[in-house]
Amino acid sequence: MALLILGVAFWYVSHLFKRIAPGARLAMGDRGKGAVAVGLAIALVLMVIGYRSVPNMPNLILIPGNGHLNNTLMLIAVVVFGAGMSKGVLWTYIRHPMLWGTALWALAHLTVRNDVPSIILFGGMGLWALITIAVINRAGPWQRPASGGIKRDGVLVVIALVMYGLITGIHMAFGYNPFLGMYA
Repeated sequence: MALLILGVAFWYVSHLFKRIAPGARLAMGDRGKGAVAVGLAIALVLMVIGYRSVPNMPNLILIPGNGHLNNTLMLIAVVVFGAGMSKGVLWTYIRHPMLWGTALWALAHLTVRNDVPSIILFGGMGLWALITIAVINRAGPWQRPASGGIKRDGVLVVIALVMYGLITGIHMAFGYNPFLGMYA
């Protein structure tokens, strides 16, 4: 469990470094980008190893139908996450689409996996996204971006469906079928 907690901590520090210590980050120049990338790689490795090394624990709360809720939230999370890259109409309505997508991803996972390690991983990542949104929002007002048009949103939905299929396929390959849990 210590590796999981350490991984989540590395994730926070790596992402929030330039906001917490802008002077130090600026002084590092381009080396700072490399340091952040290494920190994030370490964070991911620690989180994966840490999460997978904890013995299977029972969920704290079981609610029938959460499998459907999880899958629906995940599809929405993938669309919202991608909105920032598609730059269509949806992009003009959501400030921080990648962070909101991450928060939805975390919430979706907590609906079906709410044991202690899952709360640390998914809860920690969701909380990180919300903290980052608050920190960025304090820096100044949002300048609503120009819309790239509805066609970009159509492409976003198609790509999101493909990504959702890939994500569920990867989960199944690792033995976590997202279509089998808590449906009754």
